[in-house]
Amino acid sequence: MGLLLAAGLTAHAHCQVIEKSVEKSADGAATQRVEISAQPVTLSDTEQRRRDPVAKTVVGRDELDKYGDLTVSDVLKRLPGVNMQGGNPKLRGLGAGYTLVLINGDAAPPGFSLDNLSPSQVERIEITRGPSAEHSAQAVAGTLNIILREAPRQRQRELRATLGYQAQRPVLSVNGSWGDRDGRLSYSLPLAVHQWRGRADSMSDAQGLGLDQQPQRWLASGADVYWGTGFNFSPRLTFKLSDTDSLNWQSFAQDHRYKSQSHTATEVLQGASPLSVDDETANNGLWQMQRSSLQWQQRWADGSKLDMTVGGQATDSRYHTLTQGRNLAGVQTLTRDTNGHNTEHGLSTKGKLTRPLGEAHTLAAGWDAEQRSRTSSSTIIENGASQLPGYDDQPLTATVRRAALFVQDEWEMAPRWSSYLGLRAERINITSAGVDSELSNASQVITPIWHLNHKLNAAGRDLLRASLTRSYKAPELSALVARPSINSSYPLPGANTELTPDRWGNPVLRPELATGLDLALEKYLPQGGVLSVSGFYRSITGLIRNQVTLQSVPGANVQRWVSQPVNLARARSTGVELELKGRADELLPAGVVDWVDWAEWAEWAAPGSAKGLSLRSSVSIYRSAVTGLPGPDNRLEQQQPWSATAGFDQVMTGVPLTVGASLAWTPAYRVQQTERQSLTQGRIRTLDFYALWALNKLTSLRLAGNNLLADNSVSLTELPPDAGSKQSTLNTRSQRRSVSASLLVKF
Repeated sequence: MGLLLAAGLTAHAHCQVIEKSVEKSADGAATQRVEISAQPVTLSDTEQRRRDPVAKTVVGRDELDKYGDLTVSDVLKRLPGVNMQGGNPKLRGLGAGYTLVLINGDAAPPGFSLDNLSPSQVERIEITRGPSAEHSAQAVAGTLNIILREAPRQRQRELRATLGYQAQRPVLSVNGSWGDRDGRLSYSLPLAVHQWRGRADSMSDAQGLGLDQQPQRWLASGADVYWGTGFNFSPRLTFKLSDTDSLNWQSFAQDHRYKSQSHTATEVLQGASPLSVDDETANNGLWQMQRSSLQWQQRWADGSKLDMTVGGQATDSRYHTLTQGRNLAGVQTLTRDTNGHNTEHGLSTKGKLTRPLGEAHTLAAGWDAEQRSRTSSSTIIENGASQLPGYDDQPLTATVRRAALFVQDEWEMAPRWSSYLGLRAERINITSAGVDSELSNASQVITPIWHLNHKLNAAGRDLLRASLTRSYKAPELSALVARPSINSSYPLPGANTELTPDRWGNPVLRPELATGLDLALEKYLPQGGVLSVSGFYRSITGLIRNQVTLQSVPGANVQRWVSQPVNLARARSTGVELELKGRADELLPAGVVDWVDWAEWAEWAAPGSAKGLSLRSSVSIYRSAVTGLPGPDNRLEQQQPWSATAGFDQVMTGVPLTVGASLAWTPAYRVQQTERQSLTQGRIRTLDFYALWALNKLTSLRLAGNNLLADNSVSLTELPPDAGSKQSTLNTRSQRRSVSASLLVKF
C-alpha cells in the first residue's frame, strides 16, 4: 500500500484522506472504503531544508518578493554565508569558480550574471553547502541552484511595475506572470522587461614607473555613466501523460544591451607625462542566451522513477569600446578601438533512475553529458595599428566535452539515523584551435560523497549533520588558452611594470582537488525558526594562482612582466557559520518580548507587536592559508576573514503594513596575491529597507531603498618597498543609493 501511494506523490507532498465511509458487502459484512487524494501540500522553506538529506538553504517566493529587488544578486547579498562580487555569488568566502551556479540543475553558461536575472522569473533558490553525486562536483564551496518558475496547480496571473532611481533619471521595469491549468496541460509564462541606469565616480592614486621606466606618480579622476535594457522570458509547459507520467518543456531566453560613457582626467605629480591625460571612452555591447530542455518523468507502482532530459543552448556576446585621449597640449594622441565577438552552442543530456530497495534504501543512478562549442575573436587597433599582429581578428575555436556517471544511495539506517552515499566519475576534455593556441587538455575526477544525518530527538527538530566529500575546480577556458593579452597602458614594443603585466594562458593547467569535512547542528523551532551552527574544512591540492614573471613577448624589444595561471601549491580553508532566524516571541527571552509589547514610546508598537516581528542574523568566520606564499595574509583570494548579516521584518498592528531592513557587513582585509604583490580590499556595508502596504487582497504597493550607506569600493594593490621605486595603485569607486516603488496586481 505504501509503495503504491509513493508512486503518485512528489518528494515533498502529503496524502490527505478526504472521505471515509462504511459499506456492506453482499454477505452483509461491513467493509471500509477509504478514498485518498494525493493533493500536494506546499512545504515551507524551512521544512524543505529540514527534510533534505544534504545540508541546504531554500529561498522561496516570499523571500524573493520581500524587498522588491530588481535582480537576483540583490536577493543573495542578504543571505547568510553568501557574498556577491561582480554579479557572481561566493559561498564560504571563496571566489569565482569555487561556487557552482546552476539553472534548473544545469550549469550556467559563461558570461551569465545574476545581475541580469529578475526574481520574478525564479520559483526558488537552493543553496547547498557541499557537493552531491547528481550534480557536477565542481562545487568546492557549494552549489547555488536557481529553479525557474514552475507550472502552477491553479490559475496564477500577476503584474508588477517598478519605478526606480539611482542616477540622472528614473527607470521602469515590468514583470508579469501568467499561469494556468487546462485539463492535463499546465503552463507558466513569466516575462520581465527592465531598464537600469547608474553613475559611479572614481579616483586612482598610482605610483610606479612611466613609459620611460623612471619613477612616476599620477592622480586620475573619472566619471562613468552606464545604462541598458534587457528582458527575460522563461516559459514552462507540463503535460500529464497519465496519473504517474509527465512531459515538461522549459525554456529560458535573455537579451541584455548596455552602453556606458566615461571621462578620465589625469594629473601627473612626478615624472614624465603618459601618452594621454584626458580620455573619453564609449562602450556598448549585448549578451544573449537561449536555453531549452525537454524532460520526461515516469513512475511505476513499485516506487521507481525515471527522469530523462535533453536540452540545448546558445549564447552570443558582442562588445565595442572606443577610447580617445589627448595630451597636456590638447592634441589627440590616442585612439584605441576594441571589438570582440563570442558565440557558444551546446547540447546536453542527463538522466536519473531511482528505485526503492526494501524499506531502508533508495538507490539512484544516472548520467550527465554535454558538448559545447565556442568561437571567439577580438581586435585591438591602437592609433591605426594592430596591437597584436597575427592575433587580432583571428578566431579561436574551442570544444568542451563533459561526461559523468553517478550512483547514490539514501539509506534510512535507523529511526533517527540516515545516510547519503554517492560516487561520481566525471571527465572533461577541452580542445581548441587558433593562431598559436592549439590546445588539448583532459582531466578525470572521481568524487566520493558521504552525508550523515542524526535526529537528536524523536520529532526530528534537532539535527546533527556530517559530510565527507571530494570536489574539484576545473580550469576555465580563458585560463587555458595561451593567446596573449597586452596591457594597453604600456604598449609594445617597450617595457611594462610588475603591477601592469600582460596576461597569458596556460594550456597544461590541472584541476584543483579538494577534500572536505562539514559538521552542522541545526535546531528547528516549533513556529518555523532556525538556529544553525556549522563548521567546514577544505584541503586543496593543485591550487591555481596567477604568477607574475619576466618573459619574452612577441613584438617586444625587451622582456615584459606577464601574469600566467599555474598550479601553485596546496591550500586549506576553514570556517564557522552561525545562523539564527524566526519570530521574535520564539527567539527572544520572555522578559524582552514583554518589553517589546509594552514599548509605547514607538508609535507603531501595540500589545502583541513581538508576535509580528521576525528577526534574522548570521555570522561567518573564515581562515585560509596558501603554501608557497609568505604570511600572514596568504589567504585564498577573495576570501574575507568574516562577514555578518542582520535584519528584521515587522508586521504592523491594526494596519496592512509590513516594514523591514537588512544589513550586510564585510570588513577590510589584505591578501598576499604573489610572493611580492598584495591586495587590500576596503570595508563594504550594505543597508536595505522596504515597506509593503497591502491595498487589498490582490494589490500591494512596495517602497524600497537599497545600498543606503553607499560605502565606496576601495582597493590597494602594492609591491614591497624593497622593489626599488614605490609601486602601488589605490582605487576608489563611489557607490550610490537607489530607491524604487513597485505596484503588484494579481488577477
